Amino acid sequence: MPLNSPLAPADGRAKPVPFTTYPAPMAIVTTIFFMWGLITVLNDILIPHLKAIFSLNYAEAMMVQFCFFSTYFVTAYPFGKLVERVGYQKTMVVGLTTAGVGALLFLPAALVASFPLFLFALVIVATGITALQVSANPYVSILGQPESASSRLNLAQAFNSLGTTIAPKVGGILILGAVGAAVNQTKVQEAHSVILPYVVLAGILFLLAIAVGVSKLPQMLEMTESTPENKHVGTSVWKHRHTVLGALGIFLYVGAEVSIGSFLVSYFHQKEIGNLTLEDAAGYVSLYWGCAMVGRFIGSAVLQKVKAGTALGWVALAAGILVVLSMLTSGHIAMATIIVVGLFNSVMFPNIFTLGIADLGPLTGEGSGLLIAAIVGGAIIPLAQGVIADKIGIHHAFLLPVLCYMYIIYYGFIGSKPVPVK
Repeated sequence: MPLNSPLAPADGRAKPVPFTTYPAPMAIVTTIFFMWGLITVLNDILIPHLKAIFSLNYAEAMMVQFCFFSTYFVTAYPFGKLVERVGYQKTMVVGLTTAGVGALLFLPAALVASFPLFLFALVIVATGITALQVSANPYVSILGQPESASSRLNLAQAFNSLGTTIAPKVGGILILGAVGAAVNQTKVQEAHSVILPYVVLAGILFLLAIAVGVSKLPQMLEMTESTPENKHVGTSVWKHRHTVLGALGIFLYVGAEVSIGSFLVSYFHQKEIGNLTLEDAAGYVSLYWGCAMVGRFIGSAVLQKVKAGTALGWVALAAGILVVLSMLTSGHIAMATIIVVGLFNSVMFPNIFTLGIADLGPLTGEGSGLLIAAIVGGAIIPLAQGVIADKIGIHHAFLLPVLCYMYIIYYGFIGSKPVPVK
């Protein structure tokens, strides 16, 4: 293994350790998963907040998600190269620090009440989150036995979902609640409600960066080395059908999940759906992400016995049916069915990710970068749904996520199976 491998010791002296289980490093890395989940889903609270402050339509409000998730596409490959140069641990430190700087930029954006400055701050935050995604996802995958990689990643993603569950409630109280508590506020005063939560987040991210930097995380033996078993994988990840189809699966899954989450506050605010205030609606969004958390804990256990592709196909089918039911109904039934979608969304990302990098051997790093770049679906799909919502209404704009789930059904049952490279 070359000394500049992302899994080799930085000083070239210590011997890397083989696959095993490391509870302490897993605890550290899952804390990172928790933080980026919390930060990402705070966008769902920012969208209705900024929409009201700047009098935006749905498509314009979705620029929040467009700017955030398009950053993945731009920065995933450079951070993949950074991992190759400095390793996973240092890349995590870079990611946490960068996200912290982005969170601090919410302060000037709020002080002058500038929507473009808010978007710029989100881009910097997303840059840091991309670094964490590129480094932490594959690191968790190799921090144990290869056959349990999907189960382990689901467990880490469960703590990510804990962050996404807490974020809407906290954001609803600190951001939407702060606005609702006062009357006759100016645009600048309404924007000030984001200062406290994001400055606190910045402090936590900086402290976590220091903690990760001084921790002694194990340098794992690289699972991506060439061996007699994987020497026929070829020289390009683009020749691996299951990886390319997996990238499209990530694109559509993240797009569907972010689209649903982004519209829930506005959806539950609709008179025919929940007729809730924005703050109360934010509390129900926590239930959506809470279902995802529960599903990932369940999935971590189930996936030790059920094949990842099979599980993926069935949960995508269930999610699609639930969204259709929500579109065809109203009131509490429409609310309940869309909330439970989170339960079935839960295992999709970890399963698609591990299926997509399966059997890549020395191309695993390149395949991982491609899959992370595909998270740009979180930028494109919500924006498209915003355009549809402006045309036909928010209730039936959920048709777009249904189409996304139809593809994921195909990938789980058929497209995820590796085909030998000729």
